[in-house]
Amino acid sequence: MSSDSLYPEATPAVGARRKELAPTVDAAFNAFSKAVFADGALPGSTKQLIAVAVAHVTQCPYCIKGHTRLASRAGATDEQIMEAIWVAAEMRAGGAYAHSTLALDVLDGHEHHA
Repeated sequence: MSSDSLYPEATPAVGARRKELAPTVDAAFNAFSKAVFADGALPGSTKQLIAVAVAHVTQCPYCIKGHTRLASRAGATDEQIMEAIWVAAEMRAGGAYAHSTLALDVLDGHEHHA
């Protein structure tokens, strides 16, 4: 990404700076990430497809690029990656649709206070 982009490029220098500023937390996060994406009840390749889908819902450009790359390297096909993205899109749209219940509740005069 160019330097005038809304999202600066994630370079090794950025990673080094994060580590410099919080080495213990950086090491813990890296260990956590490694453990989460290791083969377990779900293979790492499936976890990467899940990560691609979640990255699209959270709209993290760094995560989208990184996990798409990792899913592809783990053997996911282009079609599998796109299908995971469509699942994410449906879930996001479905959430908005499901939450319309709240608006309808208010419109029908049955507002509940949290």
